[in-house]
Amino acid sequence: MGINLAGIVFANLYDDKLPELTARRTMGSVPFGGKYRMVDFTLSNMSNSGINNVALVTRKNFHSLMDHVGSGAAWDLSKRRTGLVLLPPYGGNSFENRIESLYHIHGYIENLSEEYILLASADNAANIDYQKMFEYHLKSEADITILYKNMEIPENSKALVVLDMNESGRITKMLIDPKITEPCKCFTDSIIISRALLLNLVHECMSLNTVNFKKHLLQNNVDKLKIYGYEFTGHYSVISSLSSYYKENIKLMCPEVRAELFNPQRPIYTKVRDDAPCRYGLTSKVKGSLVSQGCVIDGEVENSILSKGVHIAKGAKVKNCIIMQDTKIGAGAELEYVIIDKDCVVTDMRKLSGCETYPMYIAKQTTV
Repeated sequence: MGINLAGIVFANLYDDKLPELTARRTMGSVPFGGKYRMVDFTLSNMSNSGINNVALVTRKNFHSLMDHVGSGAAWDLSKRRTGLVLLPPYGGNSFENRIESLYHIHGYIENLSEEYILLASADNAANIDYQKMFEYHLKSEADITILYKNMEIPENSKALVVLDMNESGRITKMLIDPKITEPCKCFTDSIIISRALLLNLVHECMSLNTVNFKKHLLQNNVDKLKIYGYEFTGHYSVISSLSSYYKENIKLMCPEVRAELFNPQRPIYTKVRDDAPCRYGLTSKVKGSLVSQGCVIDGEVENSILSKGVHIAKGAKVKNCIIMQDTKIGAGAELEYVIIDKDCVVTDMRKLSGCETYPMYIAKQTTV
């Protein structure tokens, strides 16, 4: 049974933080953990929380996202009267920020039957119970509830919001890009707000030409509205750069991280691709790696993540790498600290190497 809460996900929100991987796709459709995409976590969290109406707001490069999400059936969001809706730009307009985007989809928002809206992004991997956050929002009688995580400030953070709160959980101050080095209460880009209040605030911001979501819609209203914080205490991977993308993927090698992120009670769903099981050849050696279905391995793989359909030829050595869908690694090739995008070919005997803090990236459909 659904709850009185609809979801709006901004799929392009932080594309500029990961330009290498978002040149031809949205942040939402960036691969993560071998067989998932970043948007899978937000959609799964919403579905698991009983949210039946979800809109994906896109700005550009959304064809990969459309192909991945389809009708939303993989997340149980393909229903007769509710479900998943893709809201691409129209009329040649490509809105640069959340307030403009919300203003131009006001017709969709007004026609929702749900009284409350959950706004979220697709730059993080976490297993979040939004139903508990919604219950907290109603119990505290808040105007806006902000999801936060007590953590160190992510690298390459832009317009990061740090919260100060009183004992009751009400936010008293919002700091944007403060000079703080110790762990602090960081805004995770998820808020719950009533549909009527959201529309009023968006129209007010547009009429005043104050279109910065964090500064004008949230920070400027701290003293005017009851804004509360709801803490998320689980594992939270936020993607803010290529090196953080690499690190957060490699963290999945830790069983505790996998157990927390992929909780069987709250599964993370994704588009299913029917492949044969992974095939390990007689000369293969695989150690401490995540290997997806459809892979054919005749070489050596260590501490790496292989997406569906990856081929590792005989004599190839792959260590500390992330290799995406349908990429082929030639015989005798040696790779270390390399991120290889989809449909690439690394020819025989090539040697490619980056480092942990600065991994080498090979663009989609490249032959090396």
